[in-house]
Amino acid sequence: MSKTTTPSDPTEKPADIAPATDIDTSGAPQQIVPDVDMSHPAVDADPRAGTTEAQNRIDFNDPNKPGHEVVAEMLKG
Repeated sequence: MSKTTTPSDPTEKPADIAPATDIDTSGAPQQIVPDVDMSHPAVDADPRAGTTEAQNRIDFNDPNKPGHEVVAEMLKG
């Protein structure tokens, strides 16, 4: 049996983030991570900014089609 030890480095502790309880309209689980700086350049707080309604209607969740086929079908109308 292996012995469990407590890490001395605080960055190696298990994350204490509550599991998601809601699903976003995009289909992604909404999980609150308390220490994310939403103003950081690497964080996109508004990923749909500057997009059109048509772009946001494209459904990439079809497991039977690659993304380029989904886009081509959407562009055909």
